[in-house]
Amino acid sequence: MNLSVVALDERIDRRGFACGEEALDRYFRECVSQDMARRIASCFVALREAAVAGFYTLSSAGVLATELPEAITRRLPRYPTLPAIRIGRLAVDTKFQGQGLGGILLADAMRRVLRAEVAGFTLIVDSKNERAAAFYEHHGFLRLGRPGTLFMPLASAAKALASLPEFP
Repeated sequence: MNLSVVALDERIDRRGFACGEEALDRYFRECVSQDMARRIASCFVALREAAVAGFYTLSSAGVLATELPEAITRRLPRYPTLPAIRIGRLAVDTKFQGQGLGGILLADAMRRVLRAEVAGFTLIVDSKNERAAAFYEHHGFLRLGRPGTLFMPLASAAKALASLPEFP
């Protein structure tokens, strides 16, 4: 698949994107630019030629230490909140679904977060439904204390990525 993942900018045409989830489609077509301008989220898109094949957003977040399993927190400082990076939205256009693009986008997000100069302990996601939660669990995320929220410590993400080929 001839694909590149780049930061969203105004030159990229978002109008034709459709993933099958109206809320995600509407967000990508109508709202993501405002979130980027307000520095609420960064958005990255997978392009196949000029078509948007998928996208994801990243933003800073925090997770309460009490929500994480004790097996993880016992090795951490006793801070009430730990730094996290949220994958706020991740979607693949219907024309590209079933080709592994969701996993490619997730791996790209992990690599970007691991290269960042700002510290974070874990990735977190809020899944829209059980199908989305199953996708993240398949890729090594664990359920957090609140419904629909999953997490992956960045140390685990680094180990998972070590076995994958580097994507351009």
